[in-house]
Amino acid sequence: MKITEVKVYPAQDGGRLKAYATIVFENSFIVRDLKVIEGGKGLFVSMPSRRRKDGTFRDIVHPLNSDMRKTIEDQIVSEYNRVIQLQPEAIPVMDL
Repeated sequence: MKITEVKVYPAQDGGRLKAYATIVFENSFIVRDLKVIEGGKGLFVSMPSRRRKDGTFRDIVHPLNSDMRKTIEDQIVSEYNRVIQLQPEAIPVMDL
């Protein structure tokens, strides 16, 4: 299954959540609300999930094998890095 589009939307909170992402497969299937998270070993992608009645979370969609998970993660993290490099740095405004 070929990934045909990846969009990354940087998060504004400055915490572990770095961005939200949307991914399109073969121009025909879209998955929204993936998250780019800063973990102990670097960035990783969290799949969309839903809170269950017992308070735990369960992924709504997810890859069925590690190769596809790596492909998805590599493309989303790569796009995240590209988007972050393109963002203009915020210049602090000083009151005089």
